[in-house]
Amino acid sequence: MSELINNRKELKKEASERQRLLKEIIKDLHVGKSVEEVKAQFENAVGNISVSEISQLEQALMEEEGIPVEEVQRLCSVHTAVFKGSIDDIHASSSQKLEEEVGHPIHTFKHENKEIDLLVNFKLQLHYERFEKDDSPENVQKLLEDIQLLLDIDKHYSRKENLLFPFLEKYGIYGPTQVMWGVDDTIRDAIKLAKQQLEDYHGDKQDILNNIYFIIQETTEMIFKEENILFPMAQSTLTEDEWIKIATESEEIGYCFIKPVEKWIPKRVSIQEKTSIDMIEDGLIHLETGILSVKQLELMLNHLPVDITFIDKDDVVRYFSHGKERIFARTKAVIGRTVQNCHPPKSVHVVEKLLEEFKSGEKDCEDFWIKFKDKYVYIRYFAVRNEQNEYIGTLEFTQNIQPIQAIDGEKRILG
Repeated sequence: MSELINNRKELKKEASERQRLLKEIIKDLHVGKSVEEVKAQFENAVGNISVSEISQLEQALMEEEGIPVEEVQRLCSVHTAVFKGSIDDIHASSSQKLEEEVGHPIHTFKHENKEIDLLVNFKLQLHYERFEKDDSPENVQKLLEDIQLLLDIDKHYSRKENLLFPFLEKYGIYGPTQVMWGVDDTIRDAIKLAKQQLEDYHGDKQDILNNIYFIIQETTEMIFKEENILFPMAQSTLTEDEWIKIATESEEIGYCFIKPVEKWIPKRVSIQEKTSIDMIEDGLIHLETGILSVKQLELMLNHLPVDITFIDKDDVVRYFSHGKERIFARTKAVIGRTVQNCHPPKSVHVVEKLLEEFKSGEKDCEDFWIKFKDKYVYIRYFAVRNEQNEYIGTLEFTQNIQPIQAIDGEKRILG
């Protein structure tokens, strides 16, 4: 028994030392050492690395070393280049099984990645090289067509951020999700910029070449990070019931370039959730001004011509309405997730400031209005308080006001 305890102590000590060395290597990158220098240092000191260690490393950099998430995002591509070829469980047999289950979210993500890779590293790369030699209108148009197709990558990233990340965060995995979401946003912004540059092309050739080269590199790196870090980590962490939820809600956001060839039907389905829902379905809710069944209340909220989301006093998302045409995608995976983790890292500070003002009583509401696709969106936030004026939560109210702005004159009779 003492020998077993000593072995465990040695393994724990060894793992701790590996983490220390990994952090030192990343900090060296942080202060400007080259990838070549650090890669040699990495191979000599660490050797192979597991997916879980990469996860712990990124989290430790932010929590223990105080390196901002934006800086970890900047370093992400660099340390991925260092780790390539050293991840020891990339091809674990357990991960292969889920990849082979047609319609499973991982199978779909990987199928999309093949299409993304084909577009970026073959079509876009080819048209990039032609444009580099000759910036004729024809070559500009070819690049623009590729970039417009690549805008569809938003669905791939959105499913990852709004379905996969929430479940990982429930298991305390925050570092990789925050870092990856930030990089996703950088790629999205670069694609949008390229579209604008090509639509308004006036000979600024080098700027476009630099941006498209960045898109090709970062998109390719993201495929590597997803398939060799994120997906194996998710596969070893999430339960089958959680994968069922992700598969069920994926349709809400949509797919990138492809659709699952068939619906994923696992060997078993948990009936626990269904039973609990059935028990509530026949119940009545007694309100101060009436009595409604659960079904009536849900239908009523979903028929409002607005989107509603409610977060509680602890900033946890508790409810959202689910009408026919939501303005911003919502999935059931956000329920129970903190609102801060439902926003890209670059906008979290805005969310936190607004919540602080609501909680302190400084504000009771805040309004925003933005152009979004073909809509003019009016977004309102209200602090919800009880009879004792205690803060209970925040209500988000979102409406497309473009049709309202078009109203003119009067209507007094039935149409």
